[in-house]
Parts: sequence; C-alpha cells; structure tokens
Amino acid sequence: MDKVVASAQDALAGLADGMTVAVGGFGLSGIPTVLLHQALTQGTSELEVVSNNCGVDGAGLGLLLEQGRIRRVIASYVGENKEFARQYLSGELEVELTPQGTLAEKLRAGGAGIPAFFTPTGVGSQVSEGGMPWRYDSDGEVVVESPAKETREFTVREQTRDYVLEHAIFADFALVRAARGDRHGNLVFNKSARNFNPLCAMSAQVAVAEVEELVEPGEIDPDEVHLPGIYVQRVLPLTPEQATDKDIEKRTTRPRADQEA
Repeated sequence: MDKVVASAQDALAGLADGMTVAVGGFGLSGIPTVLLHQALTQGTSELEVVSNNCGVDGAGLGLLLEQGRIRRVIASYVGENKEFARQYLSGELEVELTPQGTLAEKLRAGGAGIPAFFTPTGVGSQVSEGGMPWRYDSDGEVVVESPAKETREFTVREQTRDYVLEHAIFADFALVRAARGDRHGNLVFNKSARNFNPLCAMSAQVAVAEVEELVEPGEIDPDEVHLPGIYVQRVLPLTPEQATDKDIEKRTTRPRADQEA
C-alpha cells in the first residue's frame, strides 16, 4: 500500500515514447512542475498530451513543446503560447480542440470505465459535424481534420434535442500535483489547483502525484480527501524548495492603500 517513490526518475519509470499522458493544471496553476522536468530530462518524446492547455512559453508543458517532445495535444484552450501556435500552423503538431466541460467529462468517464457518453455540447458545430483542422502541412493546408460524430435525439425532462457521442479518454500515464497526500495515495488539492488534476489521475493506468506535503495514512480526514488513493499508483514527496517553486502566469498588482497618493 505504500506508494511513495524515492525520486522523480522512479516516479516516471515506464513512461515511454508515444504514450498518452494526461497532465493536470490550468495555465500554470496546479501543474506537476517536477514531473514535467523529469519527463524533459529523460528524453521521452512523441507524446500525446491531454491537458486543459499546453502551458506557456518557457514553463510547464511549454518546455516539452519547445523541445519537440509532443506530437499531439488534446486540449480546450491553447492561448498564451506562441510556440504552440507556430508548431500547429506549420504542421509540426496535431491539435484536437475539445470543449472544456466535454474534456473534463471524457477524462472522468475514462476513470469510471465508461467508454462513451452523449452530450448536447458542440451539436451543430464542427465539434459534431467534423471538419475542424487537426493538422496543417508546411504550406498551411489542412491535411487532417476531425471526423463527423454520431448524434442522437433524446428527450430529457420533456425537452427533445440532439446530443453528440463523445468517447472517453484512457491515458497511459497521468502527472498531477497535490497540496497534501498520504502514503496510500489519497490526495488533497489547494483551491483552484484542484482544476483538472483529479480527472487526469482518474483517466490513467498509472497516475503519478507529486505532493507538497506527505503525511501518514489516517492524518487526512476522509471527508477532506479530493481524490481517493485507488486512482493513484505513485506518490512523489517534494522538497520544501520544490513545493514553493511556483510560477505565476500573469502578475497583476495595485498600490497599497497606504501608498496611494
């Protein structure tokens, strides 16, 4: 039951080229910084990354992107990253854009063992009808586009409408970050860092969590657990320096009241 590993290298043992990796975080909030650096260091490449976004230039998943380690991205938001846009438009990167709520549910469904589900989100758009550019060539021509998806009519609470079939995501690995975790893998996330982290862990065959504070089993009240340890296979305790090393995507400040003119 003790899922603690001694190093980041041990945490990512078995992560191989071409695997599908779900990565928690939203922008730079709650990203598994140490695990991402380890993935960069060990040279893993040709990854299919599932994440809300792909980091920013010079940080998070952006580091792997800059080194050409990512071949495909499934995401809902791709702003704030110029290198991402350059690779996508030049044909170096395949991108499957997915509505944010749908992406979250695809990950959750994978964790629950549900292969597919119907949702009204995206009906009547390229999400359901197909034709969304997934990959360009070097001349800017679309060479891979999204296929049309099955739609079906359902009546819910006496309202009949169309729904589109979406498939669950089953990742090989998940990299997540938690504020607290015990040796059994039970995790607690801090405020907005909860974002996609639990869902990514649920979707993976091997979920690896870097934790800012490691505690013993029983120290976390069961009612406070955000993600049960059954979904987590490895726990990497961070050093105090690693735990406090966090980037801020956009810093906005204003003068203190006692300093205003």
